[in-house]
Amino acid sequence: MNKAMKCTAGTADQYVLLQVNNLVKHYDSRSGLWGKITGNPGSLVLAVDGVSLTINRGETLGLIGESGCGKSTLGRAILRLHEPTSGSVTFDGTDVTKLDADSLKKMRRRMQIIFQDPYASLNPRKTIEDIIGTALRLQGVAKSSDIRGCVTQLLENVGLKPDHMTRFPHQFSGGQRQRIGIARALALNPEFIVCDEPVSALDVSIQAQVIQLLDDLKRELGLTYLFISHDISVIGYISDHIAVMYLGDIVETGPTKQILTDPQHPYTQALLSAVPRVDGSGTGDRVKLTGDLPSPINPPKGCKFHTRCPYAKDECQLKKPEHHELKNGLTVACHLVTGN
Repeated sequence: MNKAMKCTAGTADQYVLLQVNNLVKHYDSRSGLWGKITGNPGSLVLAVDGVSLTINRGETLGLIGESGCGKSTLGRAILRLHEPTSGSVTFDGTDVTKLDADSLKKMRRRMQIIFQDPYASLNPRKTIEDIIGTALRLQGVAKSSDIRGCVTQLLENVGLKPDHMTRFPHQFSGGQRQRIGIARALALNPEFIVCDEPVSALDVSIQAQVIQLLDDLKRELGLTYLFISHDISVIGYISDHIAVMYLGDIVETGPTKQILTDPQHPYTQALLSAVPRVDGSGTGDRVKLTGDLPSPINPPKGCKFHTRCPYAKDECQLKKPEHHELKNGLTVACHLVTGN
């Protein structure tokens, strides 16, 4: 994709930085000590099942959906931490899925990730200086004599002290560990960061601090985010646009204000109506879903949401809905909305 191609959802000075086209990630259904395939031969986990989306340079796209819908898998497939089964990921004009090992290593400088669990994502045997400095050494972007100074600056950028670099991860709180994870992601001065539920493991008060930090860094450094969360309140605060994911598919996308005030897909409506309100308002209009999220090994035919949708009709069971752009800026895949 040409770097100068404008995104229709953005303003005149915004351009597409990331274009995901029909991205698929399927896994063998394996279990047991030796990874034996269970179920029918050739059965697959359809984790990401043909996702297409765009992210403008300098914006935050919020990716929302229930646990198990494929959000984290999508984020990692975009970075090729998980190899996509098919489809393309075009970053600033380069198809990431076609890069060889050396080219992909260079691309890592521009595309990074903040992991969900600040306890599991940091090596307990290494100091903070080693954890953050490893990327600088591996990529050769700083001399050995300059690494300590770089780490000092990175720690200060995320609200930590320079003397923290000699400590180990177990000596920090959860919020501090996530700040270390953010500093590590910033070490190579990337343009794009996948934020994989970066606040879900933190206390609510600490969540607000980390979200504000990420928002400040975005403006100061000109970053672009894919922000993954199951909390639509968090997504609504930090995102410019929102994509709603259900069982490996994107069912609705649009500007944050439109998604929050006028959602068209029944699943998006259900997510919003489930947000708790202190005054109890809106409980009468709640869209209630029945049943559990279906298995990605054997998803429903037609519209994957029809088994839980309170408005499903016969057509929903037979035909997968196509994405249609509506006048209010939303793009929706639903037979009820499009009439197809």
